[in-house]
Amino acid sequence: MCKYLLKLIILCYAVLSMPTQAESCDDFTNVSMRKLHAEESINFCEFKDKPLLIVNTASNCGFTGQFKELEALHKKYKDKGLVVIGFPSDDFFQEENDEADTAEVCYVNYGVTFTMLSTTAVRGDDANKIFKHLNKEAGAPKWNFYKYLVSADRKTVQRFNSRTKPLSASLTQAIENAL
Repeated sequence: MCKYLLKLIILCYAVLSMPTQAESCDDFTNVSMRKLHAEESINFCEFKDKPLLIVNTASNCGFTGQFKELEALHKKYKDKGLVVIGFPSDDFFQEENDEADTAEVCYVNYGVTFTMLSTTAVRGDDANKIFKHLNKEAGAPKWNFYKYLVSADRKTVQRFNSRTKPLSASLTQAIENAL
C-alpha cells in the first residue's frame, strides 16, 4: 500500500511540475481573453505554432459583410492550421453597446464559427496586449476590419487594410505562404 501511495505522490508531483501551456508560450500571445458573450476564455498559447489571422471587427460598419468571407477563410484553412480570431471593437464607434447584440450579428446574421472575443480596444493606450504588439509591429488599424496575419513563429506580422477582402488574391496568397 505504501509503495502505491509513494508512486501516486511521485506521479502527482511530476504532473504538477510540468510546464503549463501558457508557460511554454513566451511571446506576445501569452495572454488569456474572454470569448464573445461567454464566460469561457482562451489563452492564445493554444495556437502555438499556427499562423493567426487577427481582425478588428464591428457590427455596424460598411465592411461588416466581410464576416462571410472571413468565415469562408476559416473553413478553407482551419484544417491546415490557420486560426482566425475576431476582436470586436468600438474604437470607431460602430460596435453594438450590448455584447449579446454583437454576438447575434456574428453568430446569427453571419454564421461565424471562428473565435470571436469580447469587445475590446484595439488602438491607443487602451489597446489590449495583442493589439499593442500588432500596432507596434505593423501599425494600428485606421478603421474596422484591418487584418493582421501573424506567422506561426510570431516573428512576422503582415497588415491588410479594410478594403482588402478576406478572399482577395493578396491575402489568400499570404495565408498560403504562412501555412
